[in-house]
Amino acid sequence: MQTASTNICERMGRSQELSDSKRGSVTGCHLCNKSIREISLLLNISRSTVSGIVTKWKQLGTTAMQPPSEQGQHMLKRTVLSPTVCGVNS
Repeated sequence: MQTASTNICERMGRSQELSDSKRGSVTGCHLCNKSIREISLLLNISRSTVSGIVTKWKQLGTTAMQPPSEQGQHMLKRTVLSPTVCGVNS
């Protein structure tokens, strides 16, 4: 449980990805019939993150990060290289 003196940066969402071992720990706990709440408390990970990892494991059979889709890469390139983003007037 967090105290009132907890730094605000510690309470805000993390932008870092979980390590493979941490995702494996979530999957292992799930296979041992631990609830999402129990896993969250045990590993100090948010319930939504635990739920997402378990859902991904059930659907794909893996928790490894998937490469971005080609369509997503194409959209990203188009957005980044657009003249308005680069500051080039055409």
